[in-house]
Amino acid sequence: MSLNFSIIKETPGAKPSVSFRAIKFRAIKEAILGKSYELTLIFTDAPKMKKLNTIYRDKETATDILSFPVSDAEGEIYMCESEALKEAQKFGRSYPNFLAFLFIHGCVHLKGHDHGSTMETIEAEFRKKFKV
Repeated sequence: MSLNFSIIKETPGAKPSVSFRAIKFRAIKEAILGKSYELTLIFTDAPKMKKLNTIYRDKETATDILSFPVSDAEGEIYMCESEALKEAQKFGRSYPNFLAFLFIHGCVHLKGHDHGSTMETIEAEFRKKFKV
């Protein structure tokens, strides 16, 4: 089993709003980025996500996900639970399904892809594989 993946929950409250075990984060990470890739998934709140989005993307709003490559073999993904929940409802997806959808998106970004048809095709393959 890979030790190169960790989940950090910065948001307040004793329990996550969804069972993280129900989502195959590790399997998705390894399928897209490989077993040796060092990845940290951080769940955070809207104020922190807004701050990160302002600093790194010059957009003064909270967003549901941000991916940060640290090196070719290491990265971080930030997810905002409240924003992800709003987006899941907007798209008619269950919350766990939408988190998996976002996680695939973030991992494909860390693999070096930008928005466009190639990225969409790659994401569709992984969504199909993981039934997302």
